[in-house]
Order: sequence, then C-alpha cells, then structure tokens
Amino acid sequence: MFFSVLKPIVKKALTLVVKKNVTQANKNRTCSIAVLFLCASLSVNAKEVTTIEWVDLIPPADLEILTNPPKSITDIPHGQNFPELSSEFPSENELDQLSNSISNAIGDAVNSNDRYGGSVVPSPEEQAYAAALNSTNVNAEYDQKSIRLPGFVVPVEYNDDQVITEFFLVPYFGACIHVPPPPPNQIIYVKYPQGLELTALYDPFWIEGTMKTQLIQNDIALSAYSIEASEIKPYEEYQQ
Repeated sequence: MFFSVLKPIVKKALTLVVKKNVTQANKNRTCSIAVLFLCASLSVNAKEVTTIEWVDLIPPADLEILTNPPKSITDIPHGQNFPELSSEFPSENELDQLSNSISNAIGDAVNSNDRYGGSVVPSPEEQAYAAALNSTNVNAEYDQKSIRLPGFVVPVEYNDDQVITEFFLVPYFGACIHVPPPPPNQIIYVKYPQGLELTALYDPFWIEGTMKTQLIQNDIALSAYSIEASEIKPYEEYQQ
C-alpha cells in the first residue's frame, strides 16, 4: 500500500526533474538517480515472502490418499509407539530414536506387501498409497514463488572452506540418511552459494528464497522442488 501511494509522487518528481533548465542539469541527474534507487528499493521490499508448511507441497489428490490410508496400512503395529520427547529441546539420542521410528514406519508402509511374503497382490488402495509415498507430483502454485520454510539439512556439496553450498532440505531429522527417504515432493534441493556452517545435523533452519518445481536426483535422494536460498537462519532465531 505504501508503494502504491508513493508511486504517483515519484512519477511527478521525475517529470519535474526532466523540465528543469540546463543550468540545473547536474542537480537533476543526482535527483533522478536517487529517485530511481528509491523505486528499486521499494520494489524489492514489496516482494511478498510466503511462509509455508511441508504439507502445502503435497498436491491435494496425494494428500487425500495419505491422510486416508487403507486398513492394511493402519493395522501395522509398528510406528504407533513413537518415543516421547523429554522437552522442547530433546537430546541427540532422543532425536535419533524418533527419526528411526519415523523412517521405519514409512518403510513398513511402503513395503507392507512383504508381510505376506510377496504372495498377495496389493489392492488398488494400497497401490495408490504406495505411489503417494513416492510421489513426484508437485503443487504448481509455489513454482517461482518466494517462500519461507523450516527444515533439516542433508549436506550435498561443500566449497573450498568446507561450508555447505548445496543440500537437501527435509521435514524431519534423519531423512535421506535412513532408508527409505520421504516422498520427492517432501524433499527440496537448496543452493546457497554464501555457504552454511552446520555444527549438527539435528539443528533445524528457516530457509527463504525462490522455489522452483523441478526434479533433481543424486545418490542421496530425489527431490521434486528446489530453492535458490537468499537467507538461512537457525530455527530459534527466526522472527515472524
């Protein structure tokens, strides 16, 4: 709103500058440059950054399947007894246990047919659920959009100073380190040329930048999104 009110004033100022006489040329040039810099600054600041959640990256059709799993999946006992965390800042051992439980639960769901020795053909609902757990489908709404999202870092590339310049961002600690990884639409490939110094893999961060919908794969994982990060902050330091 501030920019929309200021825009006609800036336009009028530029017009008056052009009409100045020749003797004021140097002064006019200085004023013009200042006004143009002001316009550019306002345009950058006016760019909206949207804070999103991981579930927002899952297309509605896939989300419907994942939130309504077939009975054969809900009957699996493993994964129902996730370890409770002792505090808001759990120990590394507690985070390891939780990560293992999440990964094992996903693995049981994906490979649920193994419970029958592979002799039973999965139902259409089971097949759809397994496909959703490996989905590369994306929410196109976030393509080329400036977003902010929290997550955990899985390092991929380092620079000469041994700081991380490219990494996978994942929704929970330990993802992509254990098998199987989250669905590709729950993994984001991040480029951050400035470099990120990471002291522990269980430290969460807020990532801000422009998101793209594109498949990127390496030996670690397959991601359906990427981000050119402009800013990275520790999770606890972020101010809404």
